[in-house]
Amino acid sequence: AAVAAGRGLRRPLGIAGRRWRSGTGSPDRAAPERAPRIYTRTGDSGFSSTFTGERRPKGDRIFEALGATDELSSAIGLAGEFSSEKGHTFVDELHKVQCMLQDVGSNLATPLSSAREAHRKRTSFSEKPVLELEQWIDHYSEQLPPLRAFILPSGGRSSAALHFSRAVCRRAERCVVPLVQAGEADPNVAKYLNRLSDYLFVLARYAAMKEGKEEKIYIKPEP
Repeated sequence: AAVAAGRGLRRPLGIAGRRWRSGTGSPDRAAPERAPRIYTRTGDSGFSSTFTGERRPKGDRIFEALGATDELSSAIGLAGEFSSEKGHTFVDELHKVQCMLQDVGSNLATPLSSAREAHRKRTSFSEKPVLELEQWIDHYSEQLPPLRAFILPSGGRSSAALHFSRAVCRRAERCVVPLVQAGEADPNVAKYLNRLSDYLFVLARYAAMKEGKEEKIYIKPEP
């Protein structure tokens, strides 16, 4: 499922991924094993595989949803780096969200129309993460001032990056909903993305508040 979900889900390469052959003396003299190639050539003809083994065009809506989910995780990763620089305690939550998005990708890469029972067990997505997001939303919402105007993406780098993540999340949700309606994906995946966008919006406001940054509001231009 990881391979089907996109390059961002593959095993990392580089020094950390190398293993030394045994029986060759000290590490300084040992020859590292050849690292696996990042390219497979299996998608050169414009098709890619799902976890169930189907070959579908790369323009298929399943791969569109997978790409949007991968982009969302990348956006959240950037927001997490900015937030970490400011010492925000919610960074661990963002990391957990990224891990959940890996599971979202596995579910999307396993179309229910062709999945066997073994596939469904390995890639099922429960309602528990949805309920956890709701708890986080309530926790941060209780600490925020009332919302009295339309807020523009702003409030410092952490906040702006979280707003950007929210926008990407909305697009990922729009990609997933048709799959759910067609019976290809678990409804809990769409619910998770819906709550996630709300969480990212609340978190963006919270980050701006904690950093003492001004949230820019919408002002109707003069005619």
